Amino acid sequence: MARMTMDEIDNSLSEEELKQLDVAAKKKPIFDDDSPEMTLDMLKQFKRMNRTKQTASIHLSPKAQSFCKAYGKGYTSFLSRLIDAALDDEELVKKCI
Repeated sequence: MARMTMDEIDNSLSEEELKQLDVAAKKKPIFDDDSPEMTLDMLKQFKRMNRTKQTASIHLSPKAQSFCKAYGKGYTSFLSRLIDAALDDEELVKKCI
């Protein structure tokens, strides 16, 4: 969903179009079975997309690969977080060089 303020709206809109936008902005959402209102628990299940990730190819030992895959779907994200945590540990980095 994209949100814009009235200040960001294109100046070429007609007076009628601006009125329609104003009316739409004041409407409350309508929830139904296909689109229920999200509870806090439902919202917590969403994960923020990090679009700054880079794709890389690495060679893993069979032990490392089976360890990560044992965590199931999303194991590559788990591996990325594991590497990030390891990089924050200077002693561990020195040990692995």
